[in-house]
Amino acid sequence: MNNFFEQLNRDLKQSNGALPRLIVDDQALEQNLQYVAKKLKYGSHLQPRIVVKSLACLALLKTISLKLSTQRFMVFHMPQLLPILEHFSDVDVLFGKPMPVSTVQHFYAMNQNCRQADIQWLIDSKARLLQYLEVAKQFSLTLKINIEIDVGLHRGGVRSDFALIEILRLIEQNPEHLVFAGLMGYDAHVTKLPSVIKKIDVAYRESQDIYQNYKNIIQQQFPHLWRTDLCFNGGGSPTFYLHVEQSVCNDLSFGSMLLKPSDFDSDGLSVLQAALWISTPVLKVLPFTQLPGLEVLDKLPHSSKALFVYGGYWMAHYVYPRGIHPHALYGRSTNQEMVNVPKNTEIAVDDFVFLRPTQSEAIIPQFHKLYCYKNRDFEAWETFRE
Repeated sequence: MNNFFEQLNRDLKQSNGALPRLIVDDQALEQNLQYVAKKLKYGSHLQPRIVVKSLACLALLKTISLKLSTQRFMVFHMPQLLPILEHFSDVDVLFGKPMPVSTVQHFYAMNQNCRQADIQWLIDSKARLLQYLEVAKQFSLTLKINIEIDVGLHRGGVRSDFALIEILRLIEQNPEHLVFAGLMGYDAHVTKLPSVIKKIDVAYRESQDIYQNYKNIIQQQFPHLWRTDLCFNGGGSPTFYLHVEQSVCNDLSFGSMLLKPSDFDSDGLSVLQAALWISTPVLKVLPFTQLPGLEVLDKLPHSSKALFVYGGYWMAHYVYPRGIHPHALYGRSTNQEMVNVPKNTEIAVDDFVFLRPTQSEAIIPQFHKLYCYKNRDFEAWETFRE
């Protein structure tokens, strides 16, 4: 990677404006998309669904949508819904978490032209469904309802046969205002559990068994609600590689792994390339770290230079130059962060240092633009800031 960052540093110094930038490496993104497309072709019963919060940039989403031939999106943040509805002609939206009922009311009150939009609203309980039913009556709507099921993550959702049956009965009793659209079961715990507690293959099989049981209830006890086009959504980036091998789902969500921030370093995603970086210019270079109140240490031998950079304290790890790291005692800063590099590092004011984000969903909205780095040039893409 050293050659990559050395070239990126030179190209940034030739571009306009030395500010912190969020950069997506087009070549790495393209490799990741090729891998995903190949895997989806192998797991041909799975329809890809792009997670908007993890890729919160319209141009990025359009690129991915085109490469993967899908306009299925998972939305987690209401302000990100309208841009998706407005910029994709054949859009299919599934919410990834339940929205407060007042948020749903406000959306339909302010966007009457969206009443026919293909949106699956996620509900996690009978109580919430009753709230949504009142919204449907208020606006004379027929809402598509997707039911969140707990497949082992224990973050809410249906946890018993009885709870699912109650919800399905309510939907069945109100066909004018409610349409059953499917299930959503997020299984990120599968790859996060320590192996001493439960191995990945066991946790995945158990989550799939839970999912299949709920599917059986629908088909056997509610045949009038069962359709071949129901959306049985699952996955997420951490378990993508498991679902494409074998899955009871037909709709697979993922997003972060396409950029592969460091939280998604795992054996199952090892073939994917890191594609998201933060660059920030060096403002000051000092021969060593000077700690306030401990100037007596200045005369000691020092193995590191001290750099002050533009900004800092992002959810990210410093990765270049080699050996760069925040100082353990000096303290973190979002304004001018001090970092150390080995004293023999060749670096000067106006050079750039680089960080790898731990997440994409937390980092992208912090930057007004995402810069696509392609053929040694930078194309600025607007991000979803709200």
